[in-house]
Amino acid sequence: MSTITHRKNPSQPLTIQTPPSDAPISKLNDFYWTEETEPHTIRRKLILQKYPHVTKLCGPEPLTKFIVFGVVTLQLSLAYYLRDTDFLSWKFFLISYIIGATANQNCFLAIHELSHNLGFKKPLYNKLYSIFTNLPIGIPYSASFQPYHQLHHKYLGDEILDTDIPTNYEAIILSNVLGKSFFATFQILFYALRPMFITQIKFTYIHLVNILVQFSVDYYMVTHWGWKSLSYLIFSSFLAGSLHPCSGHFIAEHYIMNPPKSYDRTKDHPPVETYSYYGILNLFTWNVGLHNEHHDFPYVAWSKLFKLNEIANEFYVDLPKHESWTMVIVNFISDPNVLLYNRVKRENKRKVQPRE
Repeated sequence: MSTITHRKNPSQPLTIQTPPSDAPISKLNDFYWTEETEPHTIRRKLILQKYPHVTKLCGPEPLTKFIVFGVVTLQLSLAYYLRDTDFLSWKFFLISYIIGATANQNCFLAIHELSHNLGFKKPLYNKLYSIFTNLPIGIPYSASFQPYHQLHHKYLGDEILDTDIPTNYEAIILSNVLGKSFFATFQILFYALRPMFITQIKFTYIHLVNILVQFSVDYYMVTHWGWKSLSYLIFSSFLAGSLHPCSGHFIAEHYIMNPPKSYDRTKDHPPVETYSYYGILNLFTWNVGLHNEHHDFPYVAWSKLFKLNEIANEFYVDLPKHESWTMVIVNFISDPNVLLYNRVKRENKRKVQPRE
């Protein structure tokens, strides 16, 4: 047994079983720490040098707001349709899993698009439409997502500012088959709750509007349609971030699924930390599978990411990619070499401290 000290919480040492220093990387419980700059800034500069006209791809996609309106209408219609359906029935579950989870994942990722101001030219309009897009999710989410997601892009891999990365405590406890199964099943809760325990953001009037609008609609739904309608929406949100094919993107985007047999942060380049997926599920998820392309040019809308890949194809064709989000979930759980530690991480050097 050894005692280790959390980098940012020295007053809270952890006592765990640690492997010898010469153990293989699959046994060394640590993230892939690096001092190197995240790769997307570098690749963006190289692409712009060779193809300066890709900047013409940047900007809002007018079609986004109409698709969002259709998906929100579909989910609210189904919530009304299921108002008298037993929550424990197969009908309720299958509609929630097949349609509801897919639609709500679409809403999650539409909010992601709007967080980059890719629905409207004016940022305020994107924020307000995100609140509308949030309605089928059942819980206020959109206002908090944008600032945290902007930090994820700006400080990719930062141990404090990138709250997409599991904490040391999560990695220690959940880096086993049962732990990974639990994480994959309830990952939507980890992504929703983790940021609040790591990095504080300022509460603004947009947060208040998001809360008031969402709970007002929820209240109306419960009082006029019944609890089962709201249960459908919230259950759909849970399934959207659980063991569902579309939820595979959460893990696929940044987890290292084929870890190197050895890694020395002082002399080795970090493993590839962002992976793309070019399969059919992009049709339901705003092309979020093109994740290298998205991180390289976060102001290129979903509808133009394949065009970006086509123009600068030599920059992407040889990068590791996933063929199936479903198999990503399966391999994440079953592969003993894939742990919650399998993320590239960078030390915070901005004197930013976590919440007490």
